[in-house]
Amino acid sequence: MPAPGLVMGGVLGLQCGAALATRLYPAVGPAGVVTLRLCLAAVILTVLWRPGLRGDRPTLGIAATAGTLLAVHHLSFYEAVDRVPLGAATTMEFLGPFALALFGSRRAADLLWACLAAAGVVLLSHSGLLLDAVGLGFATLAGCCWGGYILVGARLAARVLALAVTWGALLSLPYGTARAGARLLDPGTLAPAVVVAVLSSVLPYTCHLEALRRLPPRVFGVLTSLEPAVGALVGLLLLGQHLAAPQWAGVLAVALAAVGAVRTSGAGSEAIGEDRSEA
Repeated sequence: MPAPGLVMGGVLGLQCGAALATRLYPAVGPAGVVTLRLCLAAVILTVLWRPGLRGDRPTLGIAATAGTLLAVHHLSFYEAVDRVPLGAATTMEFLGPFALALFGSRRAADLLWACLAAAGVVLLSHSGLLLDAVGLGFATLAGCCWGGYILVGARLAARVLALAVTWGALLSLPYGTARAGARLLDPGTLAPAVVVAVLSSVLPYTCHLEALRRLPPRVFGVLTSLEPAVGALVGLLLLGQHLAAPQWAGVLAVALAAVGAVRTSGAGSEAIGEDRSEA
């Protein structure tokens, strides 16, 4: 599959998984959902890729860094989705990859796209439906973690990713257990949680890992430009979450800004060779 198709497959899985995860909130809350998602994903990925525990310190350090970013990202994002519509949370989260795409650029056109994205954020957060400020803050934190993961993820091999997810699961386990307790083991909760883990973790991690092997992190960041629009559509179709017309304009502004950044930067022609060293 072409690298852009892998990226979009991961985006669709993430958004559908996030929509399904909201149905688990009454039972275990956002912290419980994150714990179940990471723990179940860690089990599945370990079975699939059978990572070894041996490794040099740099490799283990990369796994620990990626796992920590994943844990904080998931907790922040699901706390955001618990407070604001999925499309709004995804738009704010997307600012991390977008900032990564523009980092270090000196092109005047890129400044234009950055201003368009900023206008989109203003439209999203200060017009139409009133959005929870704490929820938007959690989504912004998730964006920072996602940008950091993109940088680290380019150096992850499949076995190291499995270790990273396992480390993230261990980090989230105390918090999720404290918040949800024995409800995490309820069969009625575990069954949909497996689907959430596959859609939100196993599928996207696998697709994005392969895409990151073929593309520079900067290009990968901007190829997720449709994520805000996908999140808004999934929230509308699956969750019945409505945004006001100005907020839809904000979502589209952020997406268009990323598309414009891709077209004017010429970064799409850059690619990582197949001989990129893996962690």
